[in-house]
Amino acid sequence: MIKKLFPAVRGYELHSLGASFMIILEGVLEIMIPFFMTKLINDGIDVPNPSMRVILTYGSLMLLMAVFALITGALCARFAAVAGTGFAANLRNMLFRKVQDFSFANVDKFSSASIVTRLTTDVTNIQNLFTMLIRMTVRNFIIMITAFCFAVAVNPKLSLVFAVTIPLLAGIMLFIMIMAHPFFEKMLTRLDLMNAKVQENLIAMRVVKAFVKGEDEKVSFNDSALALKKAQLAAERIVIWNNPVSQLIFYAAMIAVCYFGGRLIIDGNMKIGDLSGFLAYIGQILSSVMMLSMLFVSFIITRASQKRIAEILDEKIDISDDDADASLEVPDGSVEFSDVNFSYAKNPENLTLTGVNFSVRSGETIGIIGGTGSAKTTLVQLIPRLYEVLSGSVSVGGHDVREYKLHTLRDKVAMVLQTNLLFSGTIRENLKWGNEDATDAEIEAACRAACAHDFIMSFPHGYDTDLGQGGVNVSGGQKQRLCIARALLKNPKVVILDDSTSACDTATDASIRKALKTELAGTTTFIIAQRIASVMDADRVMVLDDGKLVAFDTPERLLETNDIYKEVYESQMKGAEA
Repeated sequence: MIKKLFPAVRGYELHSLGASFMIILEGVLEIMIPFFMTKLINDGIDVPNPSMRVILTYGSLMLLMAVFALITGALCARFAAVAGTGFAANLRNMLFRKVQDFSFANVDKFSSASIVTRLTTDVTNIQNLFTMLIRMTVRNFIIMITAFCFAVAVNPKLSLVFAVTIPLLAGIMLFIMIMAHPFFEKMLTRLDLMNAKVQENLIAMRVVKAFVKGEDEKVSFNDSALALKKAQLAAERIVIWNNPVSQLIFYAAMIAVCYFGGRLIIDGNMKIGDLSGFLAYIGQILSSVMMLSMLFVSFIITRASQKRIAEILDEKIDISDDDADASLEVPDGSVEFSDVNFSYAKNPENLTLTGVNFSVRSGETIGIIGGTGSAKTTLVQLIPRLYEVLSGSVSVGGHDVREYKLHTLRDKVAMVLQTNLLFSGTIRENLKWGNEDATDAEIEAACRAACAHDFIMSFPHGYDTDLGQGGVNVSGGQKQRLCIARALLKNPKVVILDDSTSACDTATDASIRKALKTELAGTTTFIIAQRIASVMDADRVMVLDDGKLVAFDTPERLLETNDIYKEVYESQMKGAEA
């Protein structure tokens, strides 16, 4: 785990070392204070002729040590804060970069709420542990060992108290760790579920209000919050025993030292100053052990977080382009599927697409129809290699998609998905996702082709209108048209419109298709549609049924030869003709 997380320290090594060095100095200074206190009592007070000069000398040294300890402690806190926040920032960047490299299959493995929790709560837990490590671990080990050496030097027999207390404390900490870890794993799982509930509710806020389900959602969220509370309490019930049990052992050790030390003083075998110093040392030793036990508890809490973060970092990327040719460009928009089988579960016995074969010439417009669940979207997602085929091959521009670098391939394939996603920012900023260097004239031309220019200009700020998160300021049909315009700005070789005009009226749909014929001349276009009118102007139409390509021909021939196409045509067009 340390090996996986160590790269996150990069850039903050000096701050981390500085924090550890300063805390070591503070520990050494704190150790010296009991030493001078022992000297002050033995040489300045507990003598036949008490000396004010000795008392002032050692008292001044103790004060000086305390001031320097304060300064080094403050510097340590400063260095540790910078190192901790930098470590967390680097770790979040590592995780986010890894998630960005995920294929759709990788993302499907983790819920979005779980990924958010890992990048926030889990990273914060590990950040706190890292800060405690560089501040407390070295300091407390040094204080514990040095104070033990001083205590043995003062009185070896009395030091036998540590032979009982330290192993006892270590055993208790180990027991707590073993018992608590499963409960913290369960707690973080409950946190994932609660975050998923919040995310789902916020995304579906309009649906919740439309169906007047606000009260039901409150009850559902309360159930999730209570489940998280119960999991937290179950974990904390074990961990909270650490501090009181450690304190009990600590004070029992102090009482034992006072008892046996007092008897040694009465017998004349020990000085009062030595006992005072010994009590200070045992206080430092047991305090260090308790601080280390707190660190141990923090490790227990973050162990589950470490495991969850490691799952992200260790996730094998489903799609890699390491063996691809970096110099290979997409020459044209021709597409060919050769005996393609695909399964989301990667199981040959559970295929989503079965034996798909077809060839599309560059510049053709291809319609795709089929019932719900016929794998229309799955098929087109294999073209930009969003998923990997189970067997067979997909070629674009005469080359297997696995021969291209992913950026090269996807830069030449524009997709407008069923779920139209816009980002926080202005309309212009969203459109420039298609082409960062697009001019105002190019942006306007793309929006006119997508029938979006007029409604954009109806806003007071036109193209500089702020869309809000997820594009909440525009309707579903407007979102679709903006997404089409964004895709057009890529100047792609292949365009995939996945039911992307379903929220538009038939007149707007027809206008968009007419404009696309002009704007995308020479570009291969795939149009997935539920409306037969949307594919009637296509050069050829694919008919999918249960993951199989059952027909692929011109609309006119399909009307004569394919029952599925004919049934859809008649059910949708007869009423219009009447």
